[in-house]
Amino acid sequence: MAFRHGVYKSEVPTSIIAPAQGEAGLPVIIGTAPVYMGDSECVNIPKLVYTYEEAVKIFGYSDDWPNYTLSEFIYSQFALFGQAPCVLINVFDPAKHKQVITNSGDGETYLAADGRVNLGKDIISADNYELLYDDEGNAYVSTSEASIKVKTLTKAKPGDVTPAEVIGGVNAQTGKYSGLELVNSVFPKFRLVPGLIGCPKFSENSGVAAVMRAKADNISGVFTGVCVVDIPSDSSGAAVYTDVPEWKNRNNYVAERMIACWPKIALDGKVFHMSTQLIGLMNKTDRAHRDLPFKSPSNELLQMDSCVNAAGEEIMLTLEQANYLNSQGIVTALNWIGGWRAWGNRTGSYPANTDAKDCFIPVRRMFDYLGNQFILTFWQKVDQPITPRLIRTIVNSFNMYLNSLVAVEALLGGRVEFREDENAYTDILNGIIKFHIFITPPVPAEVIEGILEYDPDYLSVLYDAVS
Repeated sequence: MAFRHGVYKSEVPTSIIAPAQGEAGLPVIIGTAPVYMGDSECVNIPKLVYTYEEAVKIFGYSDDWPNYTLSEFIYSQFALFGQAPCVLINVFDPAKHKQVITNSGDGETYLAADGRVNLGKDIISADNYELLYDDEGNAYVSTSEASIKVKTLTKAKPGDVTPAEVIGGVNAQTGKYSGLELVNSVFPKFRLVPGLIGCPKFSENSGVAAVMRAKADNISGVFTGVCVVDIPSDSSGAAVYTDVPEWKNRNNYVAERMIACWPKIALDGKVFHMSTQLIGLMNKTDRAHRDLPFKSPSNELLQMDSCVNAAGEEIMLTLEQANYLNSQGIVTALNWIGGWRAWGNRTGSYPANTDAKDCFIPVRRMFDYLGNQFILTFWQKVDQPITPRLIRTIVNSFNMYLNSLVAVEALLGGRVEFREDENAYTDILNGIIKFHIFITPPVPAEVIEGILEYDPDYLSVLYDAVS
């Protein structure tokens, strides 16, 4: 060491670490979009979007929601609920899911009107003409001619996308990921933790729902989240409310990190999967509560004017019927007091699992959120020497964070302990230390009861009136 003479300074790491900031419920939505109207290369590539305009520019847009499920989510999330950001993953491939139509002779003649030749919807290409698209999704060619001839048309076939393609996997030859497997790439790519996983329409398939559940349980190897799924409302699923619990149990929609919805909902003739709107509602509710997921989305306003089945026929649930679905771990919609609202606090694990951390939606989400926060905050301390200072830093820092959540009543209480009985010498010698985190998120006030009693003592006021 060099000889020193005088006054010097040095620094040590701060003993209190500010908590990392993570989205309480970042939606990751896998589905189909008319990307030939936008970025046709956007196939099995996660895209982080913040605005309606940005989403439409990348993915295109179509009102044909049964075939283009991401369009349904884009409209709901941005136009109806005004929530951002979200990560969208399109699995429709224009190069694969298509039909080539060859017209006989020198081609079919299409007449122009007002400088445009309208070719219709779902058109990917037409000979070598440059295609443009109007707001209704119709492909057209700008021309000064009275007509054009088209020999070959290529039409999109989004209906050919299979549940297996939504599930995705890893290509053995290229090593590329697809479908739900891409959920694990969201955090490395965007440094945002997925909080809500959705697959409108496709989540009605039990195979897709099972993989959504698996991804929610293990995101990028360390994080956890919640998946929001739909129970089909047609004859192959549950056309009436009494059939819903049996279908749910038979198809294994019974996980603690799964929110099961039934039926579909409609607004001004537009039909939505309930999972689509519930994700937007959860985001909106979180934002109204400091971006913390401790408030249930139940009894919050949906953007709807009716419940419908798969055929578009109206379903009107009474309070008793809606409560029956809730008692079976199913979220529905109810028009009772204050308009149409989401109705149900329980995850799919209920009623088989009655542990509050698993069966209540906001409690389950708070456990996942705080677990993710612990990982994000203290990842920087991995591989540091195990010293009293390290242990005090982790305990004190997270205790301060939990205290801040108690102060705003996002938690009723919380603390972190480094316990001797959970940290054996053999573990410490192997580089393992454990911290016990006690938390108590508030449960929803699912039942509020007023007890009325006739009190005859108040009859004494009759005597006071004449005294």
